[in-house]
Amino acid sequence: MPKIHATAQVDPGAELADDVEIGPYALIGPKVRIGPGTRVGAHVIVEGRTHIGADNRLHPFSVIGGEPQDKKYKGEDTALEIGDRNVIREYCTLHVGTVQDGGVTRVGSDNWIMAYVHIAHDCQVGNHTTFANNAQLAGHVHVGDWAVLGGYTGAHQFVRIGAHVMTGISSVILQDVPPYTLVAGNPAAPHGINSEGLRRRGFTPDQITALRAAYRFLYRQGLTLEQARAAVSDLMAARPHAADALAVMQTFLADTGRGIVRP
Repeated sequence: MPKIHATAQVDPGAELADDVEIGPYALIGPKVRIGPGTRVGAHVIVEGRTHIGADNRLHPFSVIGGEPQDKKYKGEDTALEIGDRNVIREYCTLHVGTVQDGGVTRVGSDNWIMAYVHIAHDCQVGNHTTFANNAQLAGHVHVGDWAVLGGYTGAHQFVRIGAHVMTGISSVILQDVPPYTLVAGNPAAPHGINSEGLRRRGFTPDQITALRAAYRFLYRQGLTLEQARAAVSDLMAARPHAADALAVMQTFLADTGRGIVRP
């Protein structure tokens, strides 16, 4: 049976795996599902149609599955989905989606979400990301796998932050950030590629060299975005061992509704 502290309130409609732990004064709503091995800390609120996977750690005073901070929200039955093995530290807020988008906010697996992080309605967060303290996502933001958001990073609604991106402290993201890029500042500007992070994740020297070349096409040679995309395509053909890594960049650049960050 789940281990539920005597002071916690768990709605009879909630579905908890047998080994879930619910801490003191936690509140669990009627539409919540929590998977095996997950621990919910003291004073955590989990509400809305929230589905949480296995082996997550929810630290005290977080609010998971709250209503969107969107004036258009009228109580629709939207959802929050959280994967496995995530750490969500103190005072974080993650909201359900809205019907104006897909209706679901998603957070993948193996993410490290530090204190006071806000993930707004309809955001889509990948796997293995790190959100430092006070990183804030407005609605509809997409964050790729392995991205690292520095403390106090703020992302404007609808922007996309690509895989393996790293943002500096207090970065203000107003446009899309291409994969592998380092950005910092207000507004955020590019400062090369995240080569150290890529090395730690097993990218080869040939892949990193090719990604540096792609970065130069985007930011150092005065090319338009379309010209840079064509140059990346040529580079994929010339560097077959780096083609998969370059394809992530190419796919991202094919859909840049807000444009990309610029120097």
